[in-house]
Amino acid sequence: MSVRRHGEAPFEVAVLHGGPGGAGEVAPLARALAARGFGVLEPLQAARSVEGQVAELHDQIGSHGSERMVVVGWSWGAWLGCLHAARHPGQVRRLILISSGPFDEAAAMGIQDTRLSRLPPEEAAELKAGFSGDVDLPRLLAILHRADGYDPDPTAAGTVDFDPEIFAAVWGEAAAMRRSGALLEQVARIDCPVACFHGDHDPGPAEGVRAPLAACLPEFRFQLLEKCGHTPWIERQAASRFLDLLDAEIRADGPGPG
Repeated sequence: MSVRRHGEAPFEVAVLHGGPGGAGEVAPLARALAARGFGVLEPLQAARSVEGQVAELHDQIGSHGSERMVVVGWSWGAWLGCLHAARHPGQVRRLILISSGPFDEAAAMGIQDTRLSRLPPEEAAELKAGFSGDVDLPRLLAILHRADGYDPDPTAAGTVDFDPEIFAAVWGEAAAMRRSGALLEQVARIDCPVACFHGDHDPGPAEGVRAPLAACLPEFRFQLLEKCGHTPWIERQAASRFLDLLDAEIRADGPGPG
């Protein structure tokens, strides 16, 4: 179990990485929040199952965080944050989702085609090969950032320790939960305020996130970010506004922005 700390105690914010298996990618976001005065935990999940990652996060927050945290989940971390908040409501004061994957199966069907359509043929072929086999992982991640971004600054991206075995094991289970409806059944149990940020250039359609969550969460706000892709904090046109909105949301006592 590994947890990075950013800023000073008390650690009241936890920032969850994507992937699954993409440890470290949210480090720049965690550092940016620490620079604004927050004590931030960056849990690094290593478990190879959905249940294992939820239990792991519960232990990480319980051992290193404040009594009730603001949990900020990006990409896969948004789903993990939802599952954790549903199972362990006593640990979560507020849940913030960034660039969540769609909760509706139909809305997710076109994501890969959208990515491929944004790339030149040779890069599209590399991306289709996926995160398996003998690949140049830094190059593959750079291609993914270009496909997912609007105007990304590659120098602002985090260093990713990507584990394909974690990805294969956890994502298979998570995707099955979405197909069966079990994921949204868990989401409907969340009893804390939930805010969601989503870029208008994210390959995952915003309505695949907004509509299902608005239908089942009593305290929910959705903020669409203009000129922004999947990773808001590296977007030249959106990062500053995104960080201001996120800062305000973390400090809020009532429902989120909107």
